[in-house]
Amino acid sequence: MKELVITGTARQSAGKKEANQLRKQGFVPCNIYGGASQTYFYAHANDFKNLIYTPDVHQVNLKVGDKSFNAYMQEIQFHPITDKIMHIDFVEVTGEKKMKMEIPVKVTGVAPGVLQGGRIVQKLRKMKIKALPKDMPDQIEVNISSLNIGQSVRVNQIQLPGVEFLNTPTGVIIGVQTTRVVVEEVKPAAATTAAAPAAGAAATTAAAPAADKKAEKPAAKK
Repeated sequence: MKELVITGTARQSAGKKEANQLRKQGFVPCNIYGGASQTYFYAHANDFKNLIYTPDVHQVNLKVGDKSFNAYMQEIQFHPITDKIMHIDFVEVTGEKKMKMEIPVKVTGVAPGVLQGGRIVQKLRKMKIKALPKDMPDQIEVNISSLNIGQSVRVNQIQLPGVEFLNTPTGVIIGVQTTRVVVEEVKPAAATTAAAPAAGAAATTAAAPAADKKAEKPAAKK
């Protein structure tokens, strides 16, 4: 797992008033828990860009005053209108304690079903896992080289040493489905085939009365 260093300043209190003042100055109130005690701190919003706006997962080395913590981001809150970062919770990492994280899915290979006219549908772009820090992967690779139309890769088909998957075991990660274009192309052909006999029958019916009228004229002259 990649590592990122962030330096923060200890907060005097955990009150809302102080937190709002920090946000007005461009800082983000944070706290670290999971260790012997909680630690409250703040850092500038720009310091979190490489942690939040990236598909990579990071273990964070937090330096607050003379203390240092190995942690990972547990929860982040955004402003509902401006999308500014409002608050971040971190969990301290210890070597003997398992971590719960969401890890991005990386798709590899080319599915034969796509070459047959199907389309890829990815249900999970991140997977929830539980593992020790040493076993935590940067990403979860899912190979689709064997997928035909109608086939998929499910959670219980992925195995990684030391990793426990927390998603529904039978849940679909990615699959190949039939496209609507393939289905709709069959309908006009069927309609044309069915219409041909009907048109021929109508023409035969319309021609029959005309033939009878021609046959009646000579009889009238006699």
